[in-house]
Formats: sequence, structure tokens, C-alpha cells
Amino acid sequence: MGPDNHIAICPGSYDPVTNGHLDVIARAAGMFEALIVGVVDLSVRKSESLFTVQERCGFIQQATEHLPNVSAEPFKSLVVDFARAKGARAIVKGLRAISDFEYEFEMNQLNRMQAPDIESVYLMASPQYSFLSSSGVKELATFGGDIDGLVPAPVARRLQEQLQR
Repeated sequence: MGPDNHIAICPGSYDPVTNGHLDVIARAAGMFEALIVGVVDLSVRKSESLFTVQERCGFIQQATEHLPNVSAEPFKSLVVDFARAKGARAIVKGLRAISDFEYEFEMNQLNRMQAPDIESVYLMASPQYSFLSSSGVKELATFGGDIDGLVPAPVARRLQEQLQR
């Protein structure tokens, strides 16, 4: 399958998906004919996932069912290899802070070395989500904090179930 500039991927661990992730996904869905949310199965950067890759894909599918051009799929390869396999020409990422920029700048350079034909597109976090991270949500939930409005309701319920174990 050749690359198509109408297809993009939006990769991440999404453990769990937050409303900040969903904001970026919805905005990116308006920019491309097809947006594939790539859910990494084996992250080198992060610790072991709280939810299985299938659960994470399910949360995303449920939260984006109103966006007909969005799908969620697991992957466990280089992000550029996943993009190529899906025929995507763009990788979409959200940026919250300077620390995100520094990490994503490094990843962009490495990805360009591997696949100069695939562009990275960055969307700035909406102000209400500029502080929001999956790890922050998990920490709040672990200690009984209020996570309503930070993640979709089904994710909040499942997160509380998982952390009570």
C-alpha cells in the first residue's frame, strides 16, 4: 500500500485515554480523511500498562464512535513502520508543554531518519487539557481523587475497578 496524504496515525500508549487525547484525536479527524489511533502494545518509554491493548483500543473506539473516520488499532513496531503499513503519510501528536516538545523533537528527528516521506504534525493541547496526562489521572485515581471530566465515564469506572485490586 503506497502512502496517502489523506491518512494519518495518532500513536500513543493511551493508558488510559484522556479527554486531552480525545480532543487531539477529534481535531486531527477533521484534518484527514482517515485517522488511525495507533495504540502501542509494548512501550519502551513507559512502565507496564494498566490496561490491555485490547481494552485501550476499546475505550478509544467507544469514545470516538461519533467520528466515522477514526479507528483504533494496536501496534508493536516502530511508529513509522506502522504508518507505512497503514499507508499513512502523517503522524499526529499532541503537545502540552516544553517537556513534550523536547521529547517529540527528538522522536521527530529519529523518525525522519527512518522515514523521510512521513511527516509529523503537532497539535497544541487545548488550554483546558494542557496539564492532563494518563499518569496524572492514574495517580489521582489511585488516591481517590476526582477524575470526572478528565477521562470518559467508562474509563473512569474501569480505572477505579482496576485500582481497587
